[in-house]
Amino acid sequence: MTLLQQRTAEVADKLAVLRAHLAAAGGGAGAIRLRGADWFAWATAGGSSTVLHTTDGGVAEVLVTREEACILTDAIEAERLRAEELPEGFTFHIEPWTEPELRERYVLNAAAGGPVFSDRPASSAALGEQPLPAALRQHRMVLGPDECARYRQLGREAAEAMSEVMRRARPDWTEYQLAGAGAEALWRRGIHPALVLAAGARRLPAYRHPVPTNEALGARAMLVFCARRHGLYANLTRFVSFGPAPLDEQRALMEVEATGLAAIQPGKSLSAVYHALDAAYRHADREAAIREHHQGGITGYGAREIVAGPSTATQLEAGMAFAFNPSFAGVKIEDTFLLGPDGLENLTFDPGWPAADVHGRKRPLWLEAQASS
Repeated sequence: MTLLQQRTAEVADKLAVLRAHLAAAGGGAGAIRLRGADWFAWATAGGSSTVLHTTDGGVAEVLVTREEACILTDAIEAERLRAEELPEGFTFHIEPWTEPELRERYVLNAAAGGPVFSDRPASSAALGEQPLPAALRQHRMVLGPDECARYRQLGREAAEAMSEVMRRARPDWTEYQLAGAGAEALWRRGIHPALVLAAGARRLPAYRHPVPTNEALGARAMLVFCARRHGLYANLTRFVSFGPAPLDEQRALMEVEATGLAAIQPGKSLSAVYHALDAAYRHADREAAIREHHQGGITGYGAREIVAGPSTATQLEAGMAFAFNPSFAGVKIEDTFLLGPDGLENLTFDPGWPAADVHGRKRPLWLEAQASS
């Protein structure tokens, strides 16, 4: 089966899921309207509606009724989307960019007086849109075989890009240079750098989300990726040290992470992982650390679909992906894992990166590099 045929089959399965949820809602006719770039990617088996990368919405939507699956877009975007982004299975409603009201009229007519469910419901009372059913949101987080295959390739290539850049980094580089090199390495592989954070020695212990600056790296540096392709996110963090790395801090944090990863099991709640991490921080005498930064959670079609908290009741299932990011001041650990029948699979593992065995799982160490080439 070709890639296009695989995507077409995946789209058919997802349209069946959407229509089943629409039928379960009752009330006669109706529609599901997917505005966000995340839901667009899910429904189209990896298509992208993104042009401006700083917004959640894209240049097209997906509208599904009992009879039709339609791409809503304007005349600027339609032909490119048809030629480059979408498999078979969709019709198109194309409006002139000067007449966006035609789209709203089309949606109302397609719903035929029934409810319109949306990932981002319009605030206008006239449209009367409702949030997507919770069961459908849960379904999206459980990835199918083709999604997992795309995810594995993305994770592998994102890790390769990270390793390539960190091995080239030098202490006189600025954080801008490190982040720019990271973004370039991702783009070269056809991966969107949805988030690239970089920090040198001075800023590392000060900020959990160090947006890059023009400051030189100095003795050590961190690089963080949220790398997106086909709508999926590979999230990872790595460190380089131009001299001895803080091994004791690394080891202590790895033990905290190991406790959290061990709690990721089908049937448990996401909050159970949070509480496992909380207990591990206390055991490490770092009780405050869990309040200094979120710990991550479920990933997939969002850098974080849901962030773990003390009362996050979401049930964990095989097929879900996770990106947890335990941290102390100046030290962090993060990879993207897929929960399968044999436990957790590290999607962002690079066998060439230095690693330590932590309770049977390879975890990344800091790269100790020479200060000059």
